[in-house]
Amino acid sequence: MRLLHVVGTRPNLVKMAPVIAALRERFPDWPAAIVHTGQHYDRLMSEIFLEELGVPQPDHLLGVGSGSHPEQIARVLERLEPVLRAERPDLVIVPGDVNSTLGAALCAAKLGIAVAHVESGLRSFDRTMPEETNRIGADLIASLCFLHCDEAVENLRAEGVEEERMKFVGNTMIDTLVALGDRIRERRAAAALGFEPGSYLLVTLHRPALVDGPLLAEAMERLSQVGRELPVLFPVHPRTRKMLGGDSHPGVTLTDPVGYLDFLSLEADAGAVLTDSGGIQEETTYLGIPCFTLRDNTERPVTVRAGTNRVLGLDPARIVEIPALLANPGERPTDPPPMWDGKASERVADVLADW
Repeated sequence: MRLLHVVGTRPNLVKMAPVIAALRERFPDWPAAIVHTGQHYDRLMSEIFLEELGVPQPDHLLGVGSGSHPEQIARVLERLEPVLRAERPDLVIVPGDVNSTLGAALCAAKLGIAVAHVESGLRSFDRTMPEETNRIGADLIASLCFLHCDEAVENLRAEGVEEERMKFVGNTMIDTLVALGDRIRERRAAAALGFEPGSYLLVTLHRPALVDGPLLAEAMERLSQVGRELPVLFPVHPRTRKMLGGDSHPGVTLTDPVGYLDFLSLEADAGAVLTDSGGIQEETTYLGIPCFTLRDNTERPVTVRAGTNRVLGLDPARIVEIPALLANPGERPTDPPPMWDGKASERVADVLADW
């Protein structure tokens, strides 16, 4: 069988690197090409996965770049078509919920090529989120839906997806955490920044609803309040830093963005994490780190059920509750969700062996 893997962003590569590695090991005679759309290309991360997992550099770089959601999807459709015609895969594998995911799935479907969707079935039930329509579209197109939580099964059943298309394999992103565990521990990124492990609140906020309007200023004010009790560490994206201007925020240490391994190291050593990211909710659940999600909803309720994630709503005023919530944590979880065990990619290979 000829395979073609499509990634577009850093989170995509985190989810797909162990899948690509497992399939290369299990089926060395299967031709397989890797396409990076360039929605967000991280050369250093690609090198890490080459070194640790044996995942080669992409065979095709589409250079899609930034732009509006329709523009990005349109560029993926236009630039991926000649690649698919040249590679002639039997199966295109796409991860996650970014614009590249939907563009690649749609392009393959229009050419009559089967699609497999990794991390299928997640739903926030908020159609204003661009990721939500990407997920729904990819799942409707996919011949194989690889699932990693119970609610994904129920979500797809409710949308009429046939049982034979659904394959519960577990969380491939956790496979990457397991594979890179030694390197993560070696980084000691918190100590390098002058923070004691377990002593700080790690912050990552990037969604336009939060950082492109007045909520960002309020969030920073509340973080300064938290900083009187709990040091706050905030690696800031350049776009977010521009929105912040030159204001100072006592109790909050702003740093430049950090690399993937350093961020995982900071996450693993944090006392807690405040985020509006989806993937970080899952990483903290596996690591057993308390997570507070500054969004009105989550497509990952499994993390709430696990007891590691609390959804605060899109309400910066609630940030000041974090120290008290940490002081009274209730029962701490002991085990990650089912099949979040570092072997999900092997189960993907099992499915394809019989497909």
